[in-house]
Amino acid sequence: MGSTGRPRRGDTRQRIQDVALELFAERGYEKTSLREIAEQLDVTKAALYYHFKTKEDIVLGIFEDLSRPLDELIEWARRQPRTLENKQQLIHRYSAALHDAAPLFRFIQENQASVRELSIGEGFKERLVSMVDLVKEADAPLTDQVRCISALFTIHAGMFALKEIEGDPDEKRAAVLEVALELITAAHHAEEPGR
Repeated sequence: MGSTGRPRRGDTRQRIQDVALELFAERGYEKTSLREIAEQLDVTKAALYYHFKTKEDIVLGIFEDLSRPLDELIEWARRQPRTLENKQQLIHRYSAALHDAAPLFRFIQENQASVRELSIGEGFKERLVSMVDLVKEADAPLTDQVRCISALFTIHAGMFALKEIEGDPDEKRAAVLEVALELITAAHHAEEPGR
């Protein structure tokens, strides 16, 4: 496993992706060249080119690696009964998957204009729509649908907004997860018969 929790598919390829993601976050996607990535890795541009022809290929590879756990989670959730326990498990696992994919989400946040031009933006949106569909009930009262959607966005917001707040990162992540679970639980209890 890499430092981001990703499986290693060949050390050189992984190193290229990790360094590129750092440079994209630091300097911006548009301002980072393949030559600079190669220099940072201390490899020739030809060696880099062997693995990736373009910067977009690098980003697509990163997105594919980090999206796999989200795709697996969505498939798991689709096979489960829509109980409170399964929705809570989905929120727990989604939080962990996003935590592991944090470098990619930082890249997306800091390079929004470039991401719109890349094909990853649409894939990310599709996954988020799938997650929304899995946590909310279409026939639930509007306030409960908003609670469910807010639970997902609480996890997302926690990745970025809380970095400005003092405190231990694990404690902040636990607090975000607690709030997201409270929202899912409140929405589910409101949906129960007799309430």
